[in-house]
Amino acid sequence: MPVENLIGVAIIALGMVLTPGPNMVYLTSRAISQGRLAGMISLSGVALGFICYLVASGLGLSALFKAVPMAYDVVRIAGAFYLGYLAWNMIRGSSPFEARELPPHSPRKLFTMGLVTNLLNPKIALMYSALIPQFINPAAGSTLQQYMQLGLVQISIAVTVNGLIVLAAARVSRFLTARPKAMRAQRWVSGGVLGAFAIDILMRKPLD
Repeated sequence: MPVENLIGVAIIALGMVLTPGPNMVYLTSRAISQGRLAGMISLSGVALGFICYLVASGLGLSALFKAVPMAYDVVRIAGAFYLGYLAWNMIRGSSPFEARELPPHSPRKLFTMGLVTNLLNPKIALMYSALIPQFINPAAGSTLQQYMQLGLVQISIAVTVNGLIVLAAARVSRFLTARPKAMRAQRWVSGGVLGAFAIDILMRKPLD
């Protein structure tokens, strides 16, 4: 697989993980209110959710692209518009690092809630069904193998960044709360990266 495809998924994955969504809100809130260990246990559930999406979507999309080549272009256009939607919400939205009080949960419930939060996260569902496939070339070999490679790149980045966010959640929350301009800059940078990729994907040539 071309290195630029892996890099492209890595950049999108980074922009996505820095975009406020159910996973980030839950993990940061849990880490701030119950501590870093609780946040990391919740993150392990989120990681399992990524794996479930990767396997299920990889098998389904591989069969779909083989049977209906036009489906690739439908996914490409849908993915571009969804990235634009995320970019807009990123720029005008609020920060997930606002402190939230949550009742304490047991380790088992923390893991389960992390898993369920990720499985019900529409951002992750569309990441696997509409964004990662943009970097798959059906003419380059096994689409399933390509999908798994790209998915593992996304999972590695998402888990690593979310882990760092959990470890630093309380400190980052205090820092950004005291600096509204820094919080606004973070939203604009993340939104700009996602918007640029939305335009790039939309301008690509359809598959022959």
